[in-house]
Amino acid sequence: MLLPLLLPALSALASAVEVKRPRGVSLTNHHFYEESKPFTCLDGSSTIAFEWVNDDYCDCQDGSDEPGTSACPNGRFHCTNAGYRPQYIPSSRVNDGVCDCCDATDEYNSGFVCENTCKEMGRKEREALAQMAEVAREGFQLKQVLIEEASKGREDKQRTLAELQEGRKSLEEQVETLRSVKEAAEKPEKEAKEIHQKKWEEQKAAEKAAQEQARASDAFQELDDDGDGLVSVAELQTHVELDVDGDGTLSETEAQTLLGNALQADASSFRDTVWAAIKENYKPEGLPDAAPLPEAPEPQPDLPLEQPAPEDDYDEEEEEEGDDDESNEEEPKVPPLKQPADKTAEQDEAEKMPPYDEATQALIDAAQKAREQFEEAEKSLKEMEDSIQSLEKEISFDFGPQGEFAYLYSQCYELSTTEYVYRLCPFNRVSQKPKNGGAETNLGTWGSWAGPDENKFSVMKYEHGTGCWQGPNRSTTVKLTCGKETVVTSTTEPSRCEYLMELVTPSACQEPRDPGAADHDEL
Repeated sequence: MLLPLLLPALSALASAVEVKRPRGVSLTNHHFYEESKPFTCLDGSSTIAFEWVNDDYCDCQDGSDEPGTSACPNGRFHCTNAGYRPQYIPSSRVNDGVCDCCDATDEYNSGFVCENTCKEMGRKEREALAQMAEVAREGFQLKQVLIEEASKGREDKQRTLAELQEGRKSLEEQVETLRSVKEAAEKPEKEAKEIHQKKWEEQKAAEKAAQEQARASDAFQELDDDGDGLVSVAELQTHVELDVDGDGTLSETEAQTLLGNALQADASSFRDTVWAAIKENYKPEGLPDAAPLPEAPEPQPDLPLEQPAPEDDYDEEEEEEGDDDESNEEEPKVPPLKQPADKTAEQDEAEKMPPYDEATQALIDAAQKAREQFEEAEKSLKEMEDSIQSLEKEISFDFGPQGEFAYLYSQCYELSTTEYVYRLCPFNRVSQKPKNGGAETNLGTWGSWAGPDENKFSVMKYEHGTGCWQGPNRSTTVKLTCGKETVVTSTTEPSRCEYLMELVTPSACQEPRDPGAADHDEL
């Protein structure tokens, strides 16, 4: 009874869905193509009879009269692609023997058989979209956790910063107090050490003066050959090493000059006047003459090494000198290398300042303790200032509308390719290092967020990296995409010295849309 009443309604519904329109026209444009009226080109350039639509001749400048043929070079053919996404293709591809539409409607008159793959493609796309939606949903959930952690972390850092800033005032006062204590302890220390130094220098000067007096007395005794308590010109002339003009002899005039323009000098005037004039060149008689040592043996470049003549002569001279002086036997030998070192060590020991007295050492210990306490407090203040600076820098960063990117701070992520290892440290720098060894190259330091106005936090920009040879400084653009994990997925160099990197992160996930509000495909 009801069936006859329902048939007209079902027929009307079917006619509403299957809208009659020329081939290649989309559902949204069907109202421009009414068979009962002349057709006006979509650009308004002319009006033609409807029979001329799809007659395989291009009448409209915009090609709108031939949507289903390849007559117009600028025409567009609409693929309905029921079960998949509709699309437009250039009308030049219609009936060209290549299947461009998944529903095969573009090859209706080419004789080429195309399979309708729209349902299978639609199924695969829906699966991929469902998977992407699931990833986005889980990523967005992780993002909410990151936002909550970022909020808590920011509060903790601000609280820690406030505590450090408050503590810095107290520590600065402590440092200044300890500085005053240190300076107060160092003043008596310095005075005591100066007194000790002065006494030691005076002692050394006295010892040196005594040594000089002793040397002068010994020299006077040696020069006073007749023991009359006077050194005469003749006695002084026996020491030719005191020769003034370098002629190898000490003349009477030269000797008188050395004696202070006198013919003789007693012990007192010798010590006070004469000794100062001769002490640099005077050689005590008991010491061996070291002058011939470097001259013997003389080099004989023209004689063969086997020729014994020079050695024989040298041996004869030594035999003539005699064996009674043990030092003469060793004269041609090179002195041991350790002797100058030992002598130097003894001299250094003699020159070494004696230990401080108990009172001075106590002042030094007190000053050292004050210095250590001051340095420790100053070190603590420096560490505190570094922590404050680090926290202020971190808090000042723009980590997104809700701080969702804060967890990336102080982290680094790597991507290994066949040649390089790329390293991204968000909000810091990007680098590239060869796998086979070599220096790391800076691909840019943190610049700013560089996404479009509607999605500013989708792109990071890193600038002012290492300069390219005869080119600009390297820079890197990092695109952020949604994912459940945080990982660098790709790195390319689309332009010279300009790198493109993709970072997957939950922080880039947007809140999933209501499936009911999604756009529907045209069927």
